[in-house]
Amino acid sequence: MRRCLPVTKERRRRRQEGKGGEVAFQEEHSQGRVVTQSSSEIFQREADRYDAWFDSEHGRALFGSEVRCLQQVSAGLPRPWLEVGVGTGRFAEPLEVDIGVDPAIRALRYAARRGVSVLAAVGEALPLKDGRFGAVFVIVTLCFADKPGALLREAARVVSRDGAIVLGIVPAESPWGRFYAAKARAGHVFYSAARFFTLPDLRHLAEAAGLRAERAVSTLFQRPGGGSYAVEPPREGEHAGAGFVATLCRPRPASQAARAGNGTRREKRGG
Repeated sequence: MRRCLPVTKERRRRRQEGKGGEVAFQEEHSQGRVVTQSSSEIFQREADRYDAWFDSEHGRALFGSEVRCLQQVSAGLPRPWLEVGVGTGRFAEPLEVDIGVDPAIRALRYAARRGVSVLAAVGEALPLKDGRFGAVFVIVTLCFADKPGALLREAARVVSRDGAIVLGIVPAESPWGRFYAAKARAGHVFYSAARFFTLPDLRHLAEAAGLRAERAVSTLFQRPGGGSYAVEPPREGEHAGAGFVATLCRPRPASQAARAGNGTRREKRGG
């Protein structure tokens, strides 16, 4: 699989030391608020199986296409970067995400070994300061969230005034969305816990959280169920039939003003 961004010396040091990432996890975990949810229990139990998919023949091509799409839409956003629902750190590693949040501790241990600073918490209750991050990634995570609206409001709270939130989804109306929904109905271990959103659903959720969509990039135009797949170049904009769409959103000015008014109370949440 292609890696389009270089691994920094600091991240390489963390991966080589191994224990460094784990210690950071333990220290931050002790400060965070851990809240369990049904989908997190699945990813906790099935972390090995989930992570192994990315190294499969199909996984490498589909994942490679999604990474290129996310890299294109996020280029130039200020640092540091946060991923909510980081899982095993597969997206965080090539994107060079600085901090990853997830309630599944076994998954976080994979992410720590990949050089990501990790924090055990859920996206609906981030133990992080207001306006701390230049980019907040939410990649195929809203469909597993108990309260996706609350998660987006928290993402809007912790993003900086010049930053953005990047939402990556498999649209429910796309061929890939229908393909995964069929797997869910058949009892698939992961997809059975998912609730897929259409692109209009996503825009409604974002607007309700005080966000405005500024840009979208699409990929995965290959039909599901084929014998083999190739890494695809991303296309600017929302495209019908795309199996993965990354949308860049920014908080509306009124939402940021309200956030600033609540800043003093929020400081007690840590981060």
